[in-house]
Amino acid sequence: MHIFSDAQKRDFLKRGFSRRDLGRIAAMITTGAALPFYNEPALAQLSAIRGPLPADAVKIDANENPLGPSTEAREAIQKILPQGGRYLYNETAVMRETLAEMESLKPTYVQAYPGSSAPLHQAVLAFTGPDKPFITGDPGYEAGENAARFIGAKVIRVPLTKTYAHDVKAMAAASPNAGLIYICNPNNPTGTITPKKEIEWLVANKPKGSVVMIDEAYIHISGEPFCSDLVAQDKDVIILRTFSKIYGMAGIRAGLVLARPDLQQKISSYSSGALPITAMVAATASLKDKNIVPQRRKIIGDIRNDMFAWMDKHNFKYVPSVSNKFMVDVGRPGNEIKQKLIETDHVYIGRVWPSWPTHVRVTIGTKEEMERFKAAFLKVMA
Repeated sequence: MHIFSDAQKRDFLKRGFSRRDLGRIAAMITTGAALPFYNEPALAQLSAIRGPLPADAVKIDANENPLGPSTEAREAIQKILPQGGRYLYNETAVMRETLAEMESLKPTYVQAYPGSSAPLHQAVLAFTGPDKPFITGDPGYEAGENAARFIGAKVIRVPLTKTYAHDVKAMAAASPNAGLIYICNPNNPTGTITPKKEIEWLVANKPKGSVVMIDEAYIHISGEPFCSDLVAQDKDVIILRTFSKIYGMAGIRAGLVLARPDLQQKISSYSSGALPITAMVAATASLKDKNIVPQRRKIIGDIRNDMFAWMDKHNFKYVPSVSNKFMVDVGRPGNEIKQKLIETDHVYIGRVWPSWPTHVRVTIGTKEEMERFKAAFLKVMA
């Protein structure tokens, strides 16, 4: 247990872990198996893909952006490559400062990570336990709750409302000792929004000592307001951001945490090491591009709206989304439809959530990819 400081050990015990639990967690971290790092691509592979994909595969299963990095991001990567033998920590500082200025935050309120999966898992380590539950929407992104169960923390799932928003009042009442209340907004898998006013209500009325984590991985696609002002107000709020979605950098791995310094310290104490300079310069270039977000929001939105018009035309049931994915009610076990789409035309869609067994998640791909999906989906549903 030497990898934990005395303060961390006391904190673990306070959250309901036993000394035996603490030893088990320390052993897992020491051996490099701290948590099940089930990020979006990993979850998709676990549920759908075995082995290499066919050359003609339509991969609309992991909420990736087929547009890839911007031209400016690619150029920044190419320019920095000759210096790949250096750590160049300053590139990370530049990226943090660029985002901080954009969000009217102090640089100390921004921390860079290789994507947003790592800080999500580390926040689970830092704030949850047997007596400090992880509270999440259902259906919702499962990585956090999987990590919580893995370390022995309690998990409470709260069903979404009839409008597919997080039920913030039920989440606030779920446990008087809540550790981490997780809201993915827009939600994954439904692509639906929880209005900012409701999130503000949750922050104001949550149990004392709990932390609200807002995962804004898809917020740029929706055009909805950010919640970074809550961080600026020093609330008990942690915001996750990633460059994987609107910026098309899922394979490059860059992300950010916005939170006040004391919360940042609790999360970052479970990580170490330099960040890849290619990811940092690509992220900075992406942030400085004033056109990429509105342009890509329109591209994704146009393809999504065309998809929904087609779904309406054929009387298919789906959840209206403002993101780059949506849920379809196929009226039968969703995994059957997934497999048939693969067999029919090598179309790979997202996984099925236990609470919605007849729904499948579909990522918005390119126009050509969605045409392939339409044709295959008609065959399978017929």
